[in-house]
Amino acid sequence: MGSVQMHMLVCIVDDDQSVRRSLGRLIKSADYAAETFSSAEDYLARETFEGAICLVLDVRMPGLNGLGLQQALEQRGAGEQIVFITGHGDVPTCTQAMKSGAVDFLTKPFDCEELIGAVKRALGRAEDYVRERRKRREARGRIDKLTPREFEVFRFVIMGLLNKQIAAELETAEKTIKVHRGRVMQKLGVTSVPDLVRISQHAGVAPAAVPHGTKVHYLAEA
Repeated sequence: MGSVQMHMLVCIVDDDQSVRRSLGRLIKSADYAAETFSSAEDYLARETFEGAICLVLDVRMPGLNGLGLQQALEQRGAGEQIVFITGHGDVPTCTQAMKSGAVDFLTKPFDCEELIGAVKRALGRAEDYVRERRKRREARGRIDKLTPREFEVFRFVIMGLLNKQIAAELETAEKTIKVHRGRVMQKLGVTSVPDLVRISQHAGVAPAAVPHGTKVHYLAEA
């Protein structure tokens, strides 16, 4: 047995205590950290875990059911990846769960290896989400250092406009734009326009609208 992977967590949400206990043992035997919850409400009250999370989630439970929990997590932008388990599988429920992003939908009794395989896939997908979230936060943190005018210039630069074009749009001198552009590069820690574009994509910042009739230079000067 290897070491438990502490940056990953498997949370079992099922109202049946015997299922929680047996699944907890199974997950831990595969070297994953595991926590159990008797209801969707209990899981929602859990403090945030910053690593990759897989939910092994029962469909039918008193109170908020599995599909309801899936919807609640989606609404709050959570990155948990879900493996549904159920003793009452039906096609419409499975279809709804998978359309909403579930990794798998297993009907009890299921094969242990099948479940561990689904959990592994879910954690892989969750790790991808965590990496993207980290990039997004880092990019937004850098962009937050820009002044309002630098941010304006940044959005024009990633659109591909030249300094003189940006100066015309902002009704200022070209040399002033060159200074702002240099500060943007310095604060964001980059040396090229493609690097600026990548940061904007990670942060979810849209380029400025291209003025009508303006020719865009995608390899604009640095």
